[in-house]
Amino acid sequence: MSINRIIINSSPLIVLFKSQQAQLLPQLFTEIVVPEGVFQEVTKGGEDDTASRQLPTVSWIQRVEIDRIAPEVAAWDLGTGESQVLSLALKNLDCAAIVDDRAARRCAQSLSIITIGTGGLLILAKRRGLISSISPAIQALRDAGLWLSDNIVNILKHQAGE
Repeated sequence: MSINRIIINSSPLIVLFKSQQAQLLPQLFTEIVVPEGVFQEVTKGGEDDTASRQLPTVSWIQRVEIDRIAPEVAAWDLGTGESQVLSLALKNLDCAAIVDDRAARRCAQSLSIITIGTGGLLILAKRRGLISSISPAIQALRDAGLWLSDNIVNILKHQAGE
């Protein structure tokens, strides 16, 4: 199944902007939804923060107000961003949720919500010919502050055929 629409959380957005890889998102997906809580979380960093400065300037995001958190998501006691992303994804099962948080991914799995992590976006970008190798892209994510264990890095490289 090809995913064209995503709902993205703050940490993937932040590390993609900080690693200068955010431009992959509109190349990979036709619709990139950012819940208002996620937008506020990303932009609270001020003018000195790359993601905070750049997110409001891109034309390819669709900001969405979330009026309530789904009870089945609220029961997991996740952060605001994760809760909004998963509540919206629960209403829009044709969208994938882009989340890295382990608890959020477990919640999504229990609710049959498709998830992709930031590392998974790199695999998708390589498969679609947007990048030639995920190794430098993974290092850029790590340099931008995304914690990835060596084991996860090896799994991502293996899945990308590297």
